[in-house]
Amino acid sequence: MTEFVADLHLHSRYSRACSRELSVSELAKWAKLKGIGVLGTGDFTHPLWGQELKEALREAGHGLYEHAGVLFMLTVEVNTLFYVAGRCHQIHHVLMAPSFQAVDRINQELEAFGNLGSDGRPTLSMEAWRLVEIVRGADPRCVVVPAHAWTPHFSVFGSNSGFDTIEECFQHQAQHIFALETGLSSDPAMNWRLSALDRYALISNSDSHSARRIGREANVFAGEPSYDGIMDALRTRDPAKFLYTLEFFPEEGKYHYDGHRNCGVRWAPEEARRHQLICSKCGRKVTVGVMHRIDKLADRPEGATPTNPIPFKRTVPLDEIIAEAMGQGVGTLGVDREYQALVYKCGTELDVLLKVPEEDLRRHASAKIAEGILRIRQGRVHIEPGYDGEYGKVHIFHEAEAAAAAAGEQQMTLF
Repeated sequence: MTEFVADLHLHSRYSRACSRELSVSELAKWAKLKGIGVLGTGDFTHPLWGQELKEALREAGHGLYEHAGVLFMLTVEVNTLFYVAGRCHQIHHVLMAPSFQAVDRINQELEAFGNLGSDGRPTLSMEAWRLVEIVRGADPRCVVVPAHAWTPHFSVFGSNSGFDTIEECFQHQAQHIFALETGLSSDPAMNWRLSALDRYALISNSDSHSARRIGREANVFAGEPSYDGIMDALRTRDPAKFLYTLEFFPEEGKYHYDGHRNCGVRWAPEEARRHQLICSKCGRKVTVGVMHRIDKLADRPEGATPTNPIPFKRTVPLDEIIAEAMGQGVGTLGVDREYQALVYKCGTELDVLLKVPEEDLRRHASAKIAEGILRIRQGRVHIEPGYDGEYGKVHIFHEAEAAAAAAGEQQMTLF
């Protein structure tokens, strides 16, 4: 049966803090390099991007669209801002639609709640339940998924403006929520600690702000790509249809640990609790990260696994592996040249990261790059966890390891 990779949450150049080079053609080019079969369009509420999508995409059937051989699903991320019992909540959601007709109806309704042209990720003054009502009213096949569900700001379970349950957030529309996006700072295993989440499909997407970073998290399905096929796989959580997700090492996410970026304070949950969440440098409350928030709500211990979970694989973008192996920066000419050559020889980036046999890797790549890819597959990495908006750092060839190796070589020469 055919397998395909789907990354359904990303942005256009009309979203804040996103690459100005983002276009439909650029996204399609990188989707081919990465090995992504279905790509979200992002930002369909923005008038200018929406027009570009209508001009660039042709209907491919089955609720998907096509450009340059790549299939696209109509998607957008929106922020709902509302108050409950005097407390402000800002929650991000990914919307998915099977047609431009549905998108036009959604946009027409949402215009009453915010300026859709101000940002590709618009802020809407409305309750989360009302968003679900409007989106499903445009077409019952449309779907709302809570985005990056655990990040401190702008998420359904976030420590700063979220809720403790899906029902609190979506109220009478909670029955229509069947999938959650785990976000870069958490992975499925962390979410498995909450038995209340067993009934949801846990999906992963890149939330990419540049074409180069699409696919850094994604979902792998079996079957012929279609809108209804993907939604059915998520609703049923059928392991024969929804095969696995591709994940960041969650420590690499921007909000994994607690802390204060400006103060350089980064704490694991137990250390933050010892300090009563008060920064040891500035005396203000630290930003409570994803790991701490999951600890608070979990009713299962670490390592617990629900019945028949959808598995996952962790990976790191190929250019980051190459850059560390070569001792150069991501985006430099040497790294890009090596990336293009390796992908050309082996198929796609995801083939290189996940599927190409070891002997072929060692034949097509330098010894250190091949070793780096194999270490990622085996989870043999060293990570400085991210915190308070600062990405974590993954080290494949750790300084201490290199120093030990150098010392070993010196001893060999002495004796």
